[in-house]
Amino acid sequence: MNKEEKAIGYELFYRESYDDIHFSSDFETATRNTVDTLVVMGLDVVCDGRLGFVNCTRQMLLNESFLLLPADQVVVEIQETVTPDEEVVAACQRLRRAEYRIALDNFCLEDPRERLVEFAECLKVDIRRFDTGQISDIIRKYRNKNRHIVAQKVETRLQFITAVKDGFSYFQGYFFQVPERMRARQIPGNRAGHLRLLQAVSAPVVDLGKVEELIKHDASLCYRLLRYLNSPILGVACPVHSIRHAMNLLGENELVRWIRMATTLAVGQEKCSDLILSSLVRARFGEVIAPKVDHGKSDLFLVGLFSLMDAILEIPMGVVVEGLSFDSETREELLALKTGRETRLTSIYRLMVGVEQGDWGEVASQARKLNLALSFVNRSYTEAMKWARQMTAVGTST
Repeated sequence: MNKEEKAIGYELFYRESYDDIHFSSDFETATRNTVDTLVVMGLDVVCDGRLGFVNCTRQMLLNESFLLLPADQVVVEIQETVTPDEEVVAACQRLRRAEYRIALDNFCLEDPRERLVEFAECLKVDIRRFDTGQISDIIRKYRNKNRHIVAQKVETRLQFITAVKDGFSYFQGYFFQVPERMRARQIPGNRAGHLRLLQAVSAPVVDLGKVEELIKHDASLCYRLLRYLNSPILGVACPVHSIRHAMNLLGENELVRWIRMATTLAVGQEKCSDLILSSLVRARFGEVIAPKVDHGKSDLFLVGLFSLMDAILEIPMGVVVEGLSFDSETREELLALKTGRETRLTSIYRLMVGVEQGDWGEVASQARKLNLALSFVNRSYTEAMKWARQMTAVGTST
């Protein structure tokens, strides 16, 4: 909050479950999961257009995972446990060059992180730990036109008024708002696929065709890639028509860097769920039948893959596509499929669902409309199931 008691941002914490009343004590996992959730949901949704303060461990600072988030919406909050060695200083320099804001949490006089002060826009001070004289010393020494001192643990009106008089710029505590819980459904990833992808981008010469196939195998990475392209960091105005198109928009160097960051966040997740498996089957099925059906400019792989994303994330399809860099035709097709509105892809979608559900009357009806032989439909779906199972099998070698 500022002096006018208007919210300028929110500090974000991670908890294992919605009903858990305790914040996670595993800061590394908590930070990784917080960043990953923000990549999936979007900071604009979680923070309602205000800044998001995200606690930062040493490892997360060094692996640059924060670069997946938009610089104008996030504040990297470095914990008091982070030792300001040369690697940490270099990481802060990179963040500042990329125009990220940095805050130092639980700051004090003679703080071990003194070397990091020059990079910090905010120094957060727990008002319970210091007397008036010590607080005055901190504010006099460190506050300037480019650096704000934030009063933490402000829990009463009197404490707020006192902190304003002491010279604090911003204020945080239960006096303003108790923590609000938000539920976010994760997209299950495939650990083996992530490891294969890391191996592919670490080769002396990167095989972009292989990388494309590996990204297409993983619904979670497909979703993250399209969300990332929609980020204001990149300023990509061109709509995406396919995974290869998305890769080309990033360029090889940025793609490799993104893959390393995104897989680091996702690699700790559990193995593929049934919904993810079904979405991959639909994606591959659409890709196989695509040469034989009229599908306009839409990529049937992406349409099949994202046709279940609303169920996977437990949010409406309109919210799903809003944060993605889809071309307008694919976006409209996905929305129409969920509302039952007839489009160019209606018969294709009904065929996908019909085979999936074993509704052979529907399959026969839609196959006739699409001029597809039932034997071809069956072979295509069998191939799609085999492909999806192979791609989601943990422990599969490259």
